[in-house]
Amino acid sequence: MLTSKINFKNFKIGKLKNIKNFRNESWFKKIKLLDTLKSSYEYTYTKNQIRKIKKNKNFRIIGIGGSTLGIEAIYQFLSHKIKKKFVFINNLTPKLKSNEKKIKAINIIISKSGNTLETIANSNLLINQKKNIFITENKESYLKNLATNLKAEVIDHKNYIGGRYSVLSEVGMLPAEIMGLDEKKFKRLNYLINNKNFLNELIKNVSAILKFVKQKKFNSIILNYDNKSENLFRWYQQLVAESLGKKSKGILPIISKMPSDNHSLLQLYLDGPKNNFFTFFSTHDLKSEKINNKFLYKTHNYLRNKSFSKIIYAQKSATQKVFNKKKITFQIF
Repeated sequence: MLTSKINFKNFKIGKLKNIKNFRNESWFKKIKLLDTLKSSYEYTYTKNQIRKIKKNKNFRIIGIGGSTLGIEAIYQFLSHKIKKKFVFINNLTPKLKSNEKKIKAINIIISKSGNTLETIANSNLLINQKKNIFITENKESYLKNLATNLKAEVIDHKNYIGGRYSVLSEVGMLPAEIMGLDEKKFKRLNYLINNKNFLNELIKNVSAILKFVKQKKFNSIILNYDNKSENLFRWYQQLVAESLGKKSKGILPIISKMPSDNHSLLQLYLDGPKNNFFTFFSTHDLKSEKINNKFLYKTHNYLRNKSFSKIIYAQKSATQKVFNKKKITFQIF
């Protein structure tokens, strides 16, 4: 995620020595999970299975946490390329929406353990006799038994892949291929570990975060100005919270929806407790809506012909200037 396009502001961490190539480190070779990041990774489903499934237009992904967050991020971010309809059932709600329950869809039911309560309950409401695919570990479990009774297809969720790290395994790539996406384009491990700039920026970032933690800054606040990245950051939130929240340690990832949070949380960010560090995240949408000049008063002529994307960018830039003035630590992506 970190590239030369990131602009660091106020992250003063001193000089860093270049680290060795990850490929040569002994710990790097022992982590089997990293196989999912390689184009040579072998899936437990076949291309023939994908071809059969792709004939359908509607799909439900039933799961929770790491079973759905990664693929939801992909679906939202690349929705302009995807022609199929995916509905995500990712929480327990008292009443499902009509489009979640009534559509004729193939259910893709995902749970590593096969015993996740929320996934079992949602599956119970949405299961049908013929159109179900299960992704779960090859062991005795509620969902494995259900799949057997339904004579449904079962895709093996490999036991060494933790749920929150599973997006580049069967869990994320089977749905991605059904969406018509090329799974190999997600496999960037070799590029990343050979990219010195990436490694150096990665180490800088980790070093900076460690420094903030030592200064009792435990809240990592993402000021997100891009609607299409909401699911990406929900997944990021889980990765950070579950991975680092151990033994009374960790950082709290908070996703702030901008610019709306300027009118509810910004006061606290600027003048509240100094236990936060911030990341500004934004994109430029070339197909953004534009101001309707016909209904624009002269007092606001500065908005004439402006796109919403430019207005959002101006708000982000203004907020950054205020942060700089108050010497609040932040980085820009």
